[in-house]
Amino acid sequence: MRNYGIPEKIVSLVRKMYDGTCCRIVHDGQLTDRFNIRTGVRQGCLLSLFLFILAIDWLMRETTKGVKNGIQWTLWTQLEDLDFADDLALLSHSQTQMQAKTTALNKLLESIGLRIHPAKSKVLWVGTQTSEAVMIGDQPLEDVDAFCYLGSNIDQEGGTSKEIKARIGKAQAAFTTLGRFWKTRDISLKTKLRIFNSIVKSVLLYGCEAWNASTMCIKRIQVFINRCLRKILRIKWTDKISNESLWERTRQIPAGDAIGRRRWRWIGHTLRKPCGSITKNVLDWNPQGKRSRGRPRGTWRRVRDNDVKDSGHTWNHVKRMAQDREGWRGFVDGLYPAPG
Repeated sequence: MRNYGIPEKIVSLVRKMYDGTCCRIVHDGQLTDRFNIRTGVRQGCLLSLFLFILAIDWLMRETTKGVKNGIQWTLWTQLEDLDFADDLALLSHSQTQMQAKTTALNKLLESIGLRIHPAKSKVLWVGTQTSEAVMIGDQPLEDVDAFCYLGSNIDQEGGTSKEIKARIGKAQAAFTTLGRFWKTRDISLKTKLRIFNSIVKSVLLYGCEAWNASTMCIKRIQVFINRCLRKILRIKWTDKISNESLWERTRQIPAGDAIGRRRWRWIGHTLRKPCGSITKNVLDWNPQGKRSRGRPRGTWRRVRDNDVKDSGHTWNHVKRMAQDREGWRGFVDGLYPAPG
């Protein structure tokens, strides 16, 4: 806290709050004896969140101070890590750099009573291979082809087909859990559709702003949505009702338009962020390295460029338009009208 310029009076108050902290746990209906807590933050305390984030930020600043083991981000800066609470993603160009960064972080964590869990830590190599494992002490970390980070699946290829498959599975589970709700006749269709949009569809389209979904993937999403809507409306598979009629009755828009609408809204929100924002910089970021021979894979950047081209504007013009929040809403509504 002192490193961040917090007054000594407040530092002393926080220290006194933690001095002599004890805890008791209920186990099998029995209350244990008191025991002292020497590490971590107090459970349920409003200040704990702030203290933990402060500690993690200090750890990462100390880990990366004076060295450049990240990936090139701008002409003068490197991106060393991405952090969300205790979910840390370290970024490096080589195994040597990653090992040095992991070792430094582990030592600092141990100095404040924390540690890295080797079984929960994974290593993902993108565009490269190595025979040497990243170690924590004497334990090697597992190399994986893909893993789930903050609810989204990330793989070596940078595609979204696996993520979309997982999203459909999670949305199906959410829809099935509410099976009795969809069947009851005591609840209006309007209420059912609001629940569908807020619980099922939000799970299905989580993170879609960053997808580079192909036409086939969007079709799979649309098939799932149509199937759910037909069950809500009690439409039999033998009934000949067009998708357009189905969307009109349920006030839905095509899946591709829904994804595009969310993507454009997110782009506008991101473009209004300060210049130093990581998410704003990534919109114009050009990764280093060369692609392998053959047909280029689809990327989010290409999806964005195609959207900009279809809108009849240039990217620089889009950046200027995004600064006007109300005007941007009208621009997005013009591209993808909201359901009536």
